[in-house]
Amino acid sequence: MKKLLVCCLMGLFIYSCSSNNGEKKTVANSVNETETTATDVAGYDPHRGEGKFDKVEIGAHLDAPMAAAGKTIVDLKCASCHKLTDEKLVGPGWKGVTERRKPQWIMNFITNPDPMIDKDPELQAQLELCMVRMPNQNLTDEEARKVLEFMRQNDGIK
Repeated sequence: MKKLLVCCLMGLFIYSCSSNNGEKKTVANSVNETETTATDVAGYDPHRGEGKFDKVEIGAHLDAPMAAAGKTIVDLKCASCHKLTDEKLVGPGWKGVTERRKPQWIMNFITNPDPMIDKDPELQAQLELCMVRMPNQNLTDEEARKVLEFMRQNDGIK
């Protein structure tokens, strides 16, 4: 009798796990997500990125105290994956990043990396090289601005 009960319970378990209803919902959800992502990518601005920063005011000269504060943040949250040269560590090196990217793009990426990685073709290509997504470090806007100023210092802004 116990064997029959165990067999019935196993059969019920297998049947419930292989239900087609859940599979159909998953396929439908995947189609909707693909359509949404395609729409989002079409509206993506590669010069601005994805996030709340439309324009970031930077001075012609370096704000040394802000850059020093940025270095502290970089040492704590960024240096384990990024070198200050053009050499790749876990993530890409930072040399020249402020010359290649607009300040608003950098600020948006620092504070909002996941949506940008999902939409930016250059970031997706970089992901294929680095094989690791940049984690969101949950920096405040002020901390991100300090990191940007340190990046400018790293690129030779005086």
